[in-house]
Amino acid sequence: MTKAAKGQKRMLLLMINMFIAMLGIGLIIPVLPDFLREFGAGGKTAGYLVAAFGITQFIFSPVAGELSDKYGRKRMIVSGLLLFTISNLIFAAAGQIWLLYVSRLIMGMGAAAMIPAMLAYVADITTEEKRGKGLGLLGASMSLGFAIGPGIGGFLAEFGLRAPFYVSAAVGVLATIGSLLFVPESLSAEAQLASRQANVKREHIFKQFGKSFKSSYFILLLLIFSLTFGLANFEAIFPLFVDQKHHYTPMDISIIFTVGALAGTIIQAVFIGSLINRFGERALINWTFLLSAIALVLMLLSGNFAYVLALTVLFFALTSIMRPAINTLLSKSAGEEQGFVAGMNNAYMSLGNIFGPAIAGTLFDIHINAPYALGAIILIASLYLSMTWGRKAKPSIALAK
Repeated sequence: MTKAAKGQKRMLLLMINMFIAMLGIGLIIPVLPDFLREFGAGGKTAGYLVAAFGITQFIFSPVAGELSDKYGRKRMIVSGLLLFTISNLIFAAAGQIWLLYVSRLIMGMGAAAMIPAMLAYVADITTEEKRGKGLGLLGASMSLGFAIGPGIGGFLAEFGLRAPFYVSAAVGVLATIGSLLFVPESLSAEAQLASRQANVKREHIFKQFGKSFKSSYFILLLLIFSLTFGLANFEAIFPLFVDQKHHYTPMDISIIFTVGALAGTIIQAVFIGSLINRFGERALINWTFLLSAIALVLMLLSGNFAYVLALTVLFFALTSIMRPAINTLLSKSAGEEQGFVAGMNNAYMSLGNIFGPAIAGTLFDIHINAPYALGAIILIASLYLSMTWGRKAKPSIALAK
């Protein structure tokens, strides 16, 4: 098998793993309003459940990024899938609301173990010129899992609100076994040994954040946070928003999320490489921040199903362009710190997953439109930061393609 063929096989296996992980997350979306009603919970609980995921993702991401440098990407990916499986089993069997929080905390640990390792894996097996395409394919598998998840969740809910989580756990078991048997390690044994033998004491997470503040790519990490804040804000509240404001059914919610996420998948799988090569990462970042903010504001104006569907497709499409554009520019700026930067990328993403849904859930109980108004403000502020940094950045980074 040629080197190119081996790279394609590895990329396919990585995409399957990401797809399965996101499938489990997407399953909950259409059943969330009815599921929370079983516990007498509302918007605040919905936001806090998503935030719980982000808390452990935040705590463990920098550690996981370092561990993937020392012990390889495969171990972390397998561990992440196993934790995802356990999380879904607990959620499915939960009879008290505190068990739902335990489930989400474990799932955050799984994401912390898996996502930085996957990002670093892509950097290991691609050249700098093809890295944007590789990250786009990984993002496409993420979007596809998230797209199909709500559709399957809505269908399986006909057999009971807990059925989607049992199915997700079963698929997670298969993915864990498959990864253990068939996913090859991308980081050489020599590189792992050198990382373990390096006489560098691991810094406390807040020191690592301090290091990231002083880096040339800090603003890119901040944009990862704001993108995740806006996306988590949208996703955490959307089912409750359309359920209470427009009386949408679980099937309506499934259709909207499935179509929207599929649009994002197609863009990342087919168009993201050419979009980055033609327009450059920075232009794509700026335009998608602006247009996604506008989409959030427009979401407040009408409850017509076709209108909401179109805006959701637009929003998912824009964020599907934005994330790989930021990740590509960040990876190019990382140099030899791919593991560290991948870990910090996930840590900033987890902060968005903490504050976005927690604040959105709280605001939702105050006023139903408030979460999306705040999300739009955050995205516009991010556009300003991106444009300001673009004028100050070094030419080699600012002109990166």
